[in-house]
Amino acid sequence: MIAPALKEKSAYRALFESTHTNGNSAPSWVEELRENALERFDELGFPTVDQEDWKYTNVASIAKNTFTFATGRRDIAAELAPFIYAEAKSSRLVFVNGVYRADFSSIASLPAGVVVVNLREAFSGEHAETLRGYLARSRAEDEDAFTALNTAFLGDGAFLLVPKGVRVDAPVHLLFLADAAGEKPIAFPRVLIVAERGSEATVIESYAAIDESVYFTDAVTEIFVGEGARLVHYKVQRESERAFHIAQTHADLGRDSVFDSTTITLGAQLSRHGINVQLDHPGVECHVDGLYLVGDGQHADTHSIIDHRQPHCASRQNYKGILDGKSRAVFNGRVFVRRDAQKTDAVQSNKNLLLSNEARVDTKPQLEIFADDVKCAHGATVGQLEEEELFYLASRGLHPELARNLLTYGFAEELIEKIKIESIKTQLDEAILNRLNARLEA
Repeated sequence: MIAPALKEKSAYRALFESTHTNGNSAPSWVEELRENALERFDELGFPTVDQEDWKYTNVASIAKNTFTFATGRRDIAAELAPFIYAEAKSSRLVFVNGVYRADFSSIASLPAGVVVVNLREAFSGEHAETLRGYLARSRAEDEDAFTALNTAFLGDGAFLLVPKGVRVDAPVHLLFLADAAGEKPIAFPRVLIVAERGSEATVIESYAAIDESVYFTDAVTEIFVGEGARLVHYKVQRESERAFHIAQTHADLGRDSVFDSTTITLGAQLSRHGINVQLDHPGVECHVDGLYLVGDGQHADTHSIIDHRQPHCASRQNYKGILDGKSRAVFNGRVFVRRDAQKTDAVQSNKNLLLSNEARVDTKPQLEIFADDVKCAHGATVGQLEEEELFYLASRGLHPELARNLLTYGFAEELIEKIKIESIKTQLDEAILNRLNARLEA
């Protein structure tokens, strides 16, 4: 009898071979990346709860499911509006089930010289050498099975290049939509962002679904911020609450650069976001923030590494979680301060609000410091709403559940107000208030 792990590997190898049979050819350097990544996946296999980094997140439900590439292509133009941000109506790329849709995309408002294209188109075009220099640059020891699997199926995706000194005023929106249409589709979104020296840009990376179906998204984002460049990055995850979402974000930051990242997690039955930020040049400033809002039956996992390798760098990490029903969240944040990273200034915080006695969170902020001239702090809290605050609002005439909703929203407001894109703020407001109102009506 074939062991389950071998069945899983053979299933993805068969899927890999079928894509090549169907004409998914690419330049030799891309094919080499794919083959090496598939071998790496075969070597690693899906992670298990026996591994320290996965002890609280069981991906057996992903490994045992049978996913395949979507075969149909429906006309969903009439259903697209709720997923489009007004600020990026002429600066967006749209992908449906992992496939680029030029008919839904528009880059008319971008400055000359800015490159926003489907990754596959850039494999052998004028930007091929740039891609070869940046794509899949993460070290093998940092690569997990899901990253390897994504690289093995490298194809459609988003490539954004902001040239030296160019400022992009309109946010660039990369929209990844799932349209299961009765299938169990799998998608491997890949995003490569290169902000060259002195450039400025804002990127929105969003994931959503047409309906509440079962599917699997395995996403990888690689970000390179050049010397003195500034990049604001929003990741908004609103997948189907029956879906699986595994994502990795790698960011490599240049000298005196600024990187500001905010992740919003609302959807998916099981989601995990791994964030790896390398501060390998002096003078870097980075903010790695997030908000996860999960309800009954949802599991959200965040694993982050902020790696201070050079002196005079500052990092801030502020994650908040709101958990209701029988939900679970995991936060594991690690800040490394290497021996040469003197004058590091790092602060890490994870705060969680439990609205249900059945909700559970496992939080583990970590500092590993090997330098002696640093300023670092970290902390985590897990709690419920204060009875005194609830009593105060109720005594002023508010319905008890409305008082709970007001305090819950206030807990999230710090991160909501940080967001500079009004469409995202409105969407987040609605998501939080709709969940709270549903609780009120229950």
